[in-house]
Amino acid sequence: MTHKPRRQEQEAARAEISEIAPNVLRMELPIRMPGLGHVNMYALLDERGAAVVDPGLPTRESWQAIEQRLRQAGLRVRDVHTVVVTHSHPDHFGGANRFAREAGADVVAHRSFKFGVMEASDESDVSVDDLSVSEQDDAHRRVVERWNHRTPWGGQHPRPPFRMRWRWRLARMLGRSMIPQIRTAVVAGDVLRLAGREWFVAHTPGHTEDHICLHDPEGRLFLSGDHVLPTITPHISGLALAQDPLDAFFESLDQVAALPDVERVLPAHGHPFDDLASRAQAIKQHHYDRLDTVKRIGRKLGPATVRDFSRQLFKPRSWGEMAESETFAHLEHLRIQGAADTHRDDAGFLIYECG
Repeated sequence: MTHKPRRQEQEAARAEISEIAPNVLRMELPIRMPGLGHVNMYALLDERGAAVVDPGLPTRESWQAIEQRLRQAGLRVRDVHTVVVTHSHPDHFGGANRFAREAGADVVAHRSFKFGVMEASDESDVSVDDLSVSEQDDAHRRVVERWNHRTPWGGQHPRPPFRMRWRWRLARMLGRSMIPQIRTAVVAGDVLRLAGREWFVAHTPGHTEDHICLHDPEGRLFLSGDHVLPTITPHISGLALAQDPLDAFFESLDQVAALPDVERVLPAHGHPFDDLASRAQAIKQHHYDRLDTVKRIGRKLGPATVRDFSRQLFKPRSWGEMAESETFAHLEHLRIQGAADTHRDDAGFLIYECG
């Protein structure tokens, strides 16, 4: 029996740190999530200390790894003055609050960051210090309520594994929120001075609505988060405010592919790589192929639920809410393009016909 080679993103975290570019260090943190074995935390060094990008999961193991990696680089936790969070997934924001609490670090994320206390706010200068305990408690409540909602297609809303939800509730009871408290909210075109250089914010919805990337034209670097990964394609959720999340993702890929002055891409998982434009096009092609597959499934099944389509599109090991959400995004793209029709059955489930 032949086995597929392990994807880069599945590799276990290594203790070694590497200098990717002047004043830019790659530090791998351990995670155990489907299809992922590590997350890259990047440290951007300057005369004030360091900024870090995507500080891992909110777990003891991850924090211990952060402390160890910083020591190897001659840094302490209190040397971290800024935390940049590329998007609202726990393996990217987990250590943000602890850096804020122990180092007074500024936490930076997109203005529409979904988990944070700035959710649904158009104000970019709101300080978390101005938020009451009840307002922070309300942010927790909104997150839990979202997990318990039914989806637009009638399924269960995707939510973290039980152990992560248990940690979330325990942290809340202990008064130690796991929700990042965003001090600096950014939008496309904003400039952050990190590693002694200017980094431009690119808003790149698709994987999440609040995803950002950072472009350093002087160093010819591009911090891609989960937007562009080296050997896997990021999950595209159908649970987005955008009418067509997949189309928004295509537009974001075209946007970053057209950027000048990019020689090295620094992803959140996997190894740094070259040729951003080619990789972005390959990811688009993957989804074009998947759309063709969905249409073939439609011809085979006839009228069917999102779950029915999902279980034909994904292998059994991937069945569940995440697979259904991505299937929904593809079906909605086809519907909006005029290649699918939909109605609801008596139980309230969306039924799609395409082919």
